[in-house]
Amino acid sequence: MPASGILGSIKALLFGRGRSLADRDLFHKVSLIAVFAWVGLGADGLSSSCYGPEETFKALGANVHLSLFVALASVVTIVAICASYSQIIALFPTGGGGYLVASKLLSPAAGVVSGSALLIDYVLTITISVASGGDALFSLFPPGWQAWKLPFDFASVVVLTLLNLRGVKESVLIWVPVFFLFVGTHAFAILYAIATHASDLGGIATTTVHEVHTVSAQLGWFGLLAVLLKSYSLGAGTYTGIEAVSNGLPILREPRVQTGRRTMVYMGTSLAVTVAGLLLCYLLYRVSPQEGKTLNAVLFEGMTAAWPHATGVTFVFVTLAAEAALLLIAAQAGFLDGPRVLASMALDKWFPTRFANLSDRFVTQNGILLMGGAAFLMMVVSRGSVGLLVVLYSINVFITFSLSQLGMVRHWWRERATAPAWRRKLAINGFGLGLTLFILISLTAVKFFEGGWATLLVTALLVSAAFAIQRHYRHVHQQLKRLDVIVEVADREILAAEGGPPKPGDVPAWTRATAEPSLDPAARTAVILVNGYNGLGLHTALHVPRMFGATFHNLVFLRVGAVDAGNFKGSAELDALRHHAADDTERYVAWARAHGYGATAVTAIGHDVTGEIMTLAGRTAARFPNHVFFAGQLHFARETRLTRWLHNHTAFLLQRRFFHANLPFVILPIRVAN
Repeated sequence: MPASGILGSIKALLFGRGRSLADRDLFHKVSLIAVFAWVGLGADGLSSSCYGPEETFKALGANVHLSLFVALASVVTIVAICASYSQIIALFPTGGGGYLVASKLLSPAAGVVSGSALLIDYVLTITISVASGGDALFSLFPPGWQAWKLPFDFASVVVLTLLNLRGVKESVLIWVPVFFLFVGTHAFAILYAIATHASDLGGIATTTVHEVHTVSAQLGWFGLLAVLLKSYSLGAGTYTGIEAVSNGLPILREPRVQTGRRTMVYMGTSLAVTVAGLLLCYLLYRVSPQEGKTLNAVLFEGMTAAWPHATGVTFVFVTLAAEAALLLIAAQAGFLDGPRVLASMALDKWFPTRFANLSDRFVTQNGILLMGGAAFLMMVVSRGSVGLLVVLYSINVFITFSLSQLGMVRHWWRERATAPAWRRKLAINGFGLGLTLFILISLTAVKFFEGGWATLLVTALLVSAAFAIQRHYRHVHQQLKRLDVIVEVADREILAAEGGPPKPGDVPAWTRATAEPSLDPAARTAVILVNGYNGLGLHTALHVPRMFGATFHNLVFLRVGAVDAGNFKGSAELDALRHHAADDTERYVAWARAHGYGATAVTAIGHDVTGEIMTLAGRTAARFPNHVFFAGQLHFARETRLTRWLHNHTAFLLQRRFFHANLPFVILPIRVAN
């Protein structure tokens, strides 16, 4: 078997066989129904119950009964944020994550801040979920096994990265049984604790009132409030996964808004019940932190102490194993939504455009690899410390929460004259803004010198890099716009050849039937690769007769429309891309015929542009045996590693593949200033 065949077989084994755009059920196969979305996206929120309540409980020190107030506040916060994001889902049905909301409703600059914070947050989602999962799993083993926890964390990040390269649904379906095992075991534990300790509830209420009076007498009412606020803020990791659903709308099954809202209800309800239930259970069983064990491990061991030994050990093992697995599932949110945010920002030229490309499994492969690599690096730096990671994690997500809610508040105020029930909607998002902004400020103040400064610094550096990249792309775009002057000249030439401008109601000149020059398949043929009807393509076409005179009788224009994260949303978008690619090339054909050439167009769409070009090139070469292929390539006055990284240099990649296929290929440089 040739090397390429062996590599292809290995790739298919690891990542699955490529999917086809011709498959009518493609979007059905790669989309998620609400239950699966609850697993893939909602697990991020639900998994935070494995560490959020613990951080809250431990922050109270000896005043643990005050956790009832924090539990109530947590439930209110979850409901408020879920209600706010349900409105965002309705307003942005194609995906309403923090980047898009802030960009559209506030400003592009606010969007960059929100998007950059989200990217770091999703890297930390992967890191903290895996690290916390390792903590839960190794709570089952003797202390001597702790040395293996960090290698386990590293291996988990690598395995999850490979799994997500296979595709969205494939990376979710495998976890469905484990997810519902977590839900079932924790629901049973909470109900069992309440049922068997129902007589203690009155005593807990009495003790809580006594503790309120004691703390207020010692510290004053403001001191009591400060204790509660600190605990509430340090448990902010509880709410960090809620935004994942609005970010992940493009991968949900139609109708997406209803699917997204249903997913939000599932996630909000399960999270609120689990968080409040666990905090109550901590009080009922009087748990306290133990070295090498999570608070949940201590709780479940205390709960099963009076059970038959085998039954108790089995329940603890299964429950903690389910927690560990759920935390690994939660890392999915980082792999599902992180690359999607990165792709959206890449399409807007804030980051390299290569991050919007799709693999043959229709996943944003470059983004997945970046998220996995960054999470691995973060695991090395933090040594898997959940206490440190939860601080870095929470601050960034509440930057995005606050900007999203501010954008929605501004939207409802501006639309108050036309939006029905705008007051109610404004109140929901206004309340959400107050909560999220308060948590952001208090968490930053409390944890600034304990690692909070680091996440703010990294976010600021990423925002600065985004502005620098966008400035470069904008400058290049301005340079290319100068080339587009020739487009107006070309359109006038087409109109002249067609007998003047069209009358009202006529179709565009380049789509009208023309007396085309003869197209002789045996004649010398220049096959010109274009990426749209623009100055770059026309300059490439004009370079051919300038360099080779009247050598070529035929001009064939070859165009592949790139299927990327921006248009891979449904069959209608793909059909629009096909029509747009065909329309672009027909304009080139009309221009070539106006200059006396025999001309035709060859078009297709695909996620792998170079691979699709090679397929079309083979067919075109067979049809026109006397051929030479041409492509234009931007040439910067000062070529640097940065410019090479920011631009795909597709022509150079194609050159190697064309030479390997024994097809003549010429690159025509188009010079632009840096």
